Amino acid sequence: MKNLDVSSFQNDLISWFTKEQRTLPWRQDTDPYKVWVSEIMLQQTRVDTVIPYFNRFIRQFPSIDALAEADEERVLKAWEGLGYYSRVRNLHAAVKEVKEQYGGKVPDTPEAISKLQGVGPYTSGAILSIAYGVPEPAVDGNVMRVLSRILTIWEDIAKPSTRKIFEEAVRQLISHENPSYFNQALMELGAIVCTPTSPSCLLCPVRNHCQAFHQGVQTDLPVKTKNKKQKRVQLAAAILVNEEGKILIHKRPGSGLLANLWEFPNTEMIMPLRNEKEQLGDFLISEWKVEAELKDQIGQIEHIFSHLIWNINVFSGMILSDVEEQANLKLVSLKELEQYALPVSHQKMLKLYLSD
Repeated sequence: MKNLDVSSFQNDLISWFTKEQRTLPWRQDTDPYKVWVSEIMLQQTRVDTVIPYFNRFIRQFPSIDALAEADEERVLKAWEGLGYYSRVRNLHAAVKEVKEQYGGKVPDTPEAISKLQGVGPYTSGAILSIAYGVPEPAVDGNVMRVLSRILTIWEDIAKPSTRKIFEEAVRQLISHENPSYFNQALMELGAIVCTPTSPSCLLCPVRNHCQAFHQGVQTDLPVKTKNKKQKRVQLAAAILVNEEGKILIHKRPGSGLLANLWEFPNTEMIMPLRNEKEQLGDFLISEWKVEAELKDQIGQIEHIFSHLIWNINVFSGMILSDVEEQANLKLVSLKELEQYALPVSHQKMLKLYLSD
């Protein structure tokens, strides 16, 4: 590392983390399972949001065995609201594999752990370094931002190939005596000091090592190209009840967006000039053989994904026909509905309905 005193950099970084690290529930011990759960939850989700989810999840599934033996419905319900549900499905599948193939012990080598479903280079490095003290890189967005400034790396961090550059940099910088604190310190520094905009350089424990600070280019780094524009999709949805006050829900397909979650009937508006209620009514009959009387719109919801935006007009209505319940179509009471994992957008719809 040109012009960088690696040993001094390690000491300054780790000393700061030892004194200043945030008290977080997954830092109470180095149980590989808890580290794993926390790292999966923290992908694309803020720390403050994750804390209550992590605590609840570990209470429900305190061990590899407990999660491996749980049914998917219960696991999805515990994850409800965190989004990116493929993460928890992969975690659930991988935990079963750990129980069956490794006797319930999370593997401690890069070769074995990286074969588990949903465990990419970052998660692998985080578990190995934090739980087992193995000097493996754990490169996330925070780490790329910090090191792009420390080392003035001008490659575009939006390109997947760039990650290799940062992984190699970490391999050259990482403390072999305390890889756990080194990796966590880089992440922590990116989260609370070396932030995307307005980094707090005067509070930075490794400012003296930072090439970007000395050159005055810290706000120009990292280089990151913008994502493509999100696609907007117009949907109509209905919360439908029968004479007994039971609500109609159905299960999404087992693959794709929000796979296996339950939701209220909804469809994309493909004919913009045609009445939404008519399109929704036709969909209910053709898809589920359910005839319904739709009432006035009770509200509108916008829900944003990384690649698309849903605009959903929400209606309420009465079911007029018999409903033939199936594995993926059910009539449930409000109390029973609590047992089913709904996407955030449909939780918002339920709130609209209950406040209407």
